[in-house]
Amino acid sequence: ELPPSEFMQVADSTWLVLSVVSNGRAPSGCQATGVTKIARSVIAPLAEHHVSVLMLSTYQTDFILVRERDLPVVIHTLAGEFDIYKEESGECVPVTCDDVSNGFLKPKPAASPTLHPVQSPQTRFCVLTVAPDTLPAIATMLIDVLFYSHSPPREAGAGSQDLDSITFFAFSLIEGYISIVMDAETQKRFPSDLLLTSSTGELWRMVRIGGQPLGFGEC
Repeated sequence: ELPPSEFMQVADSTWLVLSVVSNGRAPSGCQATGVTKIARSVIAPLAEHHVSVLMLSTYQTDFILVRERDLPVVIHTLAGEFDIYKEESGECVPVTCDDVSNGFLKPKPAASPTLHPVQSPQTRFCVLTVAPDTLPAIATMLIDVLFYSHSPPREAGAGSQDLDSITFFAFSLIEGYISIVMDAETQKRFPSDLLLTSSTGELWRMVRIGGQPLGFGEC
């Protein structure tokens, strides 16, 4: 229903959400797998089969979006490493390769790789969560940061280049859980007793791939 715009690009296919969990063979009650294992066991094998993904890691869970037409390849590629389930009427049902064998795509011949610049801005980020019942207390601040505050982080001095810092803020609401990613300077604007993070207080750095948008077809 969004009006057409030259500034908005829409993928030509429907995307499905995969929730990646570990610790046990059951489809529920598991822990998030973690970014490192996902990169090694999920993203890399799918890229070898020319499957594009969109990954989203929240405070509680790891998700990967794949195109619906790529699902047979995804199932065949990941079945050896993971137990795969589909949701039917709120219940998790095991999926086998036979269930999605129709239309399985064979790996394409290896093509010359496209090289993109890799940058790591100096901005430091926090991965946080907040209890839903405390959200009203910071709602005004969230709206300001999301839509009205576009100034670079304070730690980036005057005259610094775009590569030195990057403005980034992510708010995710998934099944009652709220995950927030913000830079360390922005975090100081929020009440410290309402934002929950790891006990170590670790900070994260961002790796930016490509100087321009990569597009939906990049693997």
